Amino acid sequence: MHIMVTNDDGINAPGILALSSALRELGEVTVVAPDRERSAAGHSMTLHSPLRVFELRPGFYAVDGTPTDCVNMGIHSLLPLRPDLVVSGINHGPNLGDDITYSGTVAAAMEATLMGIPAIAVSLATSDYDGHFPEAAAVAVRVARQVMANGLPADTFLNVNVPDCSSAEMRLPLITRQGKRSFVGKIVDKIDPRGRKYFWIGSEEPDFNDLEGTDFHAVNRRHVSITPLHLDLTNYESMKVLAGWSV
Repeated sequence: MHIMVTNDDGINAPGILALSSALRELGEVTVVAPDRERSAAGHSMTLHSPLRVFELRPGFYAVDGTPTDCVNMGIHSLLPLRPDLVVSGINHGPNLGDDITYSGTVAAAMEATLMGIPAIAVSLATSDYDGHFPEAAAVAVRVARQVMANGLPADTFLNVNVPDCSSAEMRLPLITRQGKRSFVGKIVDKIDPRGRKYFWIGSEEPDFNDLEGTDFHAVNRRHVSITPLHLDLTNYESMKVLAGWSV
């Protein structure tokens, strides 16, 4: 098996190092990841400037672009063969609920799915750089085994969130749905030393709706959350409503 690993935290992040090392028990691993942190890059692609690639060591490529760029570069240029699986992560922090729309980790798995390659996004629900990344990597290996043995439904990839705890404390994985959160946007404006205004985009601490069956509910109770995501964003119920419009 040939596995491509990427992320949005940068090629030297602890999560990608733990993940790439653990996945080697399944086959050959090639890492193609951003040269620096690209969190919240979403599904963005670099179209108006060239990309540069640096081979840091055999099988480890740093790209000065987004996670989506990395998947494209890996599949279409850097890897000698089309990968059997793309695994994105391990993200430093959870990707739950509505936050997946911002996530570069999730977007990388989405890009691989668009190319017809099975893909998994893996995140560790921690704010600590000394979090339980080896335990999350072990979960990723188990999920990858299942994907390669059973395949995935068409246009589907997996968003895996792992609680930050030891393997002994971790509870059984649950298949979950995407949750919801209450989002409060926030803009911080300051004055620089030259008297000009500058702005930081941010938000208040997210408040997830703790509903049974959701990704947040599972991770909050130390279950591994496995959410199948698909590429069709159509709201089919709304189609029925809109069919009655006179436009």
